Amino acid sequence: MSRTEAPPLPEPLRVPVADSHTHLDMQDATVEEALARAAAVNVTTVVQVGCDVAGSRWAAETAAAHPAVHASVALHPNEAPRIVHGDPDDTARQGAREPGGKAALDEALAEIDALAALDHVRGVGETGLDFFRTGPEGIAAQEESFRAHIEIAKRHGKALVIHDRDAHADVLRVLADAGAPERTVFHCYSGDADMARICARAGYFMSFAGNVTFKNAQPLRDALAVAPAELVLVETDAPFLTPAPYRGRPNAPYLIPVTLRAMAEVKGLEEDVLAAAIYDNTARAFDF
Repeated sequence: MSRTEAPPLPEPLRVPVADSHTHLDMQDATVEEALARAAAVNVTTVVQVGCDVAGSRWAAETAAAHPAVHASVALHPNEAPRIVHGDPDDTARQGAREPGGKAALDEALAEIDALAALDHVRGVGETGLDFFRTGPEGIAAQEESFRAHIEIAKRHGKALVIHDRDAHADVLRVLADAGAPERTVFHCYSGDADMARICARAGYFMSFAGNVTFKNAQPLRDALAVAPAELVLVETDAPFLTPAPYRGRPNAPYLIPVTLRAMAEVKGLEEDVLAAAIYDNTARAFDF
């Protein structure tokens, strides 16, 4: 089977569920095709997530045009250092950047703030910290952007969507210091069971992606096992993190049932019970 070939549609879920984090703008299918395939397996709602100003505008426009889509808007943690310090890498998806300094970051954040005020925008994110792709010189810009997004989410009463890569302690520190919004979602949860207990005590939602099915992901499954069912979400992060047995092939919202069934096994819950809980949790998290 070709690594570029889309996986087949899984058996439909009996209970509707939501994909709490996807990137339709990075997938091969049209929005209409993606939503139709998702609906065919009872994935009836998706949260489209922006990673930069242009992508956030697109997310808001797409949510306005499609009732099954809700938008989340932000500057990705890796975007903030690019704006401030520039990026000579013209092979990156966003292209090469000239340094813009703090003024350019402030301008971009003002655009995110304006988008976050829209009714069909339900989240502010993905924001947070990423120490995997950004070196020490970019950390200050990341944290400044993260704190600004926290304030935007609180100002507009929207969910905060966290991107946390190799930065668990610092993300939790900033949230505690700045004061987390009422609804905070750890997208593509990547912590261990101890961190899941910390998140649970704080009332943070934990969204699990296809990597929870990977053979080497036992710490993620351990975290899922202790995460309260009322705080668990499911996502694709498509086109990334395609669940086993399709790892490495293109991901899309219609593959949510594969991940959800694996999650139900870890939680020791019936598939229908977990699907119903996750739909309710996603609706609570994103207020739809």
